[in-house]
Amino acid sequence: MEVTLLGTGSPAGLPQPDCPCAACAAARGPRARAATALLIDGALLLDLTPGAALAAARAGHSLVGVRQVLLTHPHDGPAVELPAGLPSAGRVPDGRVLTLISGHRVRAVAMDHPGTGYEVSSPEGDRLLYLPPGGAPAGVAEGRAAYEMVVADVVGRPDAIARLRAVGAIGATTDVIAVHIGHEVPGGPELDRRLAAAGARTVPDGTTLVVGEYHAVPDVPRRTLVTGGARSGKSLEAERRLETFPGVLYVATGGTRQGDEEWAARVDLHRDRRPGSWRTAETCDLVPLLTEDGPPLLIDCLSLWLTDAMDQVGAWDDVQWRESGETALRKKVAELVTAVRETPRTLVAVTNETGSGVVPATASGRRFRDELGRLNAAFAAECEQVLLVVAGQPLVLRS
Repeated sequence: MEVTLLGTGSPAGLPQPDCPCAACAAARGPRARAATALLIDGALLLDLTPGAALAAARAGHSLVGVRQVLLTHPHDGPAVELPAGLPSAGRVPDGRVLTLISGHRVRAVAMDHPGTGYEVSSPEGDRLLYLPPGGAPAGVAEGRAAYEMVVADVVGRPDAIARLRAVGAIGATTDVIAVHIGHEVPGGPELDRRLAAAGARTVPDGTTLVVGEYHAVPDVPRRTLVTGGARSGKSLEAERRLETFPGVLYVATGGTRQGDEEWAARVDLHRDRRPGSWRTAETCDLVPLLTEDGPPLLIDCLSLWLTDAMDQVGAWDDVQWRESGETALRKKVAELVTAVRETPRTLVAVTNETGSGVVPATASGRRFRDELGRLNAAFAAECEQVLLVVAGQPLVLRS
């Protein structure tokens, strides 16, 4: 089954008309994207967009053989004038199956958002799932075989990908193609990086893909360290890296602070931002979590883990530090680093970048700065990917 993406952009396209934002300003030439539309085996057109006939011609195809035009967007008719020779655009009711003369079967999938999704099966049995902009399946039965290809709004609805993964509809070999791409995220390498973290990719307008044909799925790093200064956006970046995966365990090392309203507000902000399917554990006992099998871990953050570890060994007292604290802390750090090296789980950890500003005025402050630097370096050495976040912009240090 061949799928030609006549467009891969949001309904307004990219750049959006009269939009002055930086993403739209940079979306020129090959980075420009028309509204998403799919041409399947020259017989089925999913979504009718302006310039569809011209886009097909540029891709080396014709719409002459199209026998069915189906809409996914939440409207009752075509968004543009119907090109001559095309059948009238329609919509399949949720749950119903349409069989085309070409042998393709199309099943309408109910969405949790206005619009319709479509599961398309080829005569040979390959299956494609196409979701509308802003949409996620309202319910996906467990036990179904994984789709060969999923074409969806990965950037706008990462939770849709998580839902499909949770029930096995997206497997290790599923080719996840991101479409409906707007100006919400910078294009180019930054878009590719975010999609790769989700095990997805995007392609230029006019690309023809073969459903079921082997394609190397983006390799999601198993261990990632995200570092940065205060309020740099490092926690948000870490959360983005796992937002398309179900059942993530968020490990909060900061604990609770009775009577500290400002700290409580920070905790609430983080909690409200996480997907509802994630679980939370408030603990600094990281080694057991890293050792056991389970869903991905997000640890936020290592600097608070180090504070707790230094509390336990009496590292703030100069005498105790010299006599036993330093040795005890080195042992704790070594155990943590070993667990990171051997962990079977996908791991994303957050830490603070230290030592770039004012030198601490106290010996204990300088000790913490030095030990956090050592911990960061040892932890990063065990990670496939290391990111530095500056002013909300992730810089890849290791990939």
